[in-house]
Amino acid sequence: MDINDIVAKLEDLAHNFYWGWHPEVINVFRDLDPQLWRTVNHNPIEFIARLAKKVLAEKAAQPVSETHLSQAVQQLHRYLETPDTWGHWHAGPLRVNPVAYFCAEFGLHESLPIYSGGLGVLAGDHLKAASDLAVPIIGVGLCYMKGYFEQSLDANGWQQEHYVNYDISTLPLTPTTDEYGRPIRIIVRAGSSDICVRAWAADIGRNRLLLLDTNVEGNSEKDRALTSTLYSGDDELRIRQQIVLGVGGLRMLAAMNIHPSVIHLNEGHAAFAILALALSLMKRDGQPFENVQKLAAGMTVFTIHTPIEAAIDRYEPELIKQELEPLRDQLKITEKELLALGQIDPENDQEAFCPTVLALKMSQWRNGVSALHARVSRSMWHNIWPELREDRIPIGFITNGVHVSTWLAEAMNQLYDRYLGKDWLERIDNPNTWTAVTQIDDAELWEKGQFLRNHLIEYVRRTAYAQAKAKGESEEICKATLTYLSPSVLTIGFARRFAAYKRCNLIFEDLNWLEHIVNHPERPVQIVIAGKAHPKDTPAKQILQKVFQVARESRFLGKVVLLENYSINVSRHLVQGADLWLSLPRRPLEACGTSGQKAMINGALNMSVLDGWWAEAYNGRNGFAIGSGGEHADWERQDSLDAQSFRNVLEEKVIPLFYDRDGQGIPRGWLAMQKHALRTLAWKFNARRMLRDYTLGCYLPAVGGLASSLAPDKQAH
Repeated sequence: MDINDIVAKLEDLAHNFYWGWHPEVINVFRDLDPQLWRTVNHNPIEFIARLAKKVLAEKAAQPVSETHLSQAVQQLHRYLETPDTWGHWHAGPLRVNPVAYFCAEFGLHESLPIYSGGLGVLAGDHLKAASDLAVPIIGVGLCYMKGYFEQSLDANGWQQEHYVNYDISTLPLTPTTDEYGRPIRIIVRAGSSDICVRAWAADIGRNRLLLLDTNVEGNSEKDRALTSTLYSGDDELRIRQQIVLGVGGLRMLAAMNIHPSVIHLNEGHAAFAILALALSLMKRDGQPFENVQKLAAGMTVFTIHTPIEAAIDRYEPELIKQELEPLRDQLKITEKELLALGQIDPENDQEAFCPTVLALKMSQWRNGVSALHARVSRSMWHNIWPELREDRIPIGFITNGVHVSTWLAEAMNQLYDRYLGKDWLERIDNPNTWTAVTQIDDAELWEKGQFLRNHLIEYVRRTAYAQAKAKGESEEICKATLTYLSPSVLTIGFARRFAAYKRCNLIFEDLNWLEHIVNHPERPVQIVIAGKAHPKDTPAKQILQKVFQVARESRFLGKVVLLENYSINVSRHLVQGADLWLSLPRRPLEACGTSGQKAMINGALNMSVLDGWWAEAYNGRNGFAIGSGGEHADWERQDSLDAQSFRNVLEEKVIPLFYDRDGQGIPRGWLAMQKHALRTLAWKFNARRMLRDYTLGCYLPAVGGLASSLAPDKQAH
């Protein structure tokens, strides 16, 4: 095989994110040059561009490398071309007119940094699971060329945000073109501006993701910057982003001759897509807005995420009138009628306009992301349906699940292959698949856990050293990072977006107790923490600073470790290597909390407040509960009670169980709980089950109506 053949095959693999959840394909890249693979943040496009021809020539001469590369390419094409899939048999109507899945962020992989946290990672997992099941879904998002932000902490531990301009040529994205190869452009009107929008496409296995981009020649500098940065700017910028996402997204699909039969809004940022959908139906059927509202709602699935009032977008009525005037004019509705769609009390002229309210009012299929979250959402939005009892509010739930192949360590995958059968991933959502975990040899399971813990420790040391070097720390401090953590110590992981309600601070409420725990001569504990605070969230930054300062105290040094620049890559290492996954949300403010699911599938035990998914997952024998599910009226009192419960459960239950070893040095009780957790949780809290629930419970019932309404000759500019 000559160099040109190698490059062609590598590029074939690189341009489909399929590689991102198949370790055997990742290894094809990594084995060519492990250091370069790490340097380019596991980005295969940049990796190929920078890979020396000499290396390629050397690898081309090695039959093993050639075989692995050819096998990987064949594997990809078999996956893409297999006709006998779950979606083929169960989602037939969607193969004609797919689902359009709108989200403000997509977390597919660390090499495409257009995500901030759980919402985006869920969206990425959703697309991957849809691909595996062959459920036709087109993702629609925004192409943030400055991403969210890269995080560093200064000498005082205060978060610093750095924005980087990413080179589109180094990303696995291709421009969308028409049948003649011409770039596709659409126009979206917002206020007095005509915003030109293009799109970049990414292949996600069998499906695609479209990322809208306003950095187009001819747009004003202000409009060109609309899609540069995630979750930043003032209200005018954000509402224009949301118009581009919702209205522009639907029109871009039409321009590409893609006619969705269902639109799925993952949170309220894309709510204006429903208005664009209604306009298309008006044009198709010659009906006024009021006549197509019900039809548009019947084709719309809305997943609500946040139970926190302060995190919900609300805009002043005058801004809505200004920015949505072009769309309102086409819909032929009055300003009052437009505002009423996003207001709880339309008679209150001063009430702010809320896209979440619009989405709730104009969708028929509404769901929270866990059972408890649905209850909270029904309470939050009861006033939209004042005539109904709270338990009758039409908001159901589909509990989130994680895309297992993305988050599973290779060592655990090999273990499951051996005990569950090679095809276990295709049966992952069947409870019977997991009965075989009881047959896993205790010594083998324990050995896997130790291997993964050691792998995490190596990563932490390497990362901490690089971060200390970047700060200009002394050689003494830099060298100290290479001894962080101990391979034999109970390791706790805590990694998530930093926000006050996630309460990382509870770990540090009693530092004398913490000192006793981490320095115990026989049963010590070590903690690895990571997370970003929103640039405008000062309280969260203060918590982060506190963690930084504690971790640098001599009594905690190397035993409490804070990693900077939280990303999918950091998260992957933590969920794969931690023994215990810790979650401390203030109930009931955690909508789901999927990081615990990622850790669980890798064999970690969960220790969490009974909130989000854990409220419906914990059974008394598959992990540990903090508190008893109470929601005290006084939040300070609740925090105090939960902090005490956290300390008691860790010291009295978790630590003794982990260190209670038999004559072979194996913690039989701990392993029994691990197996019970896998048997009772793994079949349910995965993205395959989640996608089946959405397909059978929402997508298929919603099919119909739009099929030919968005033909290119009927585009509404």
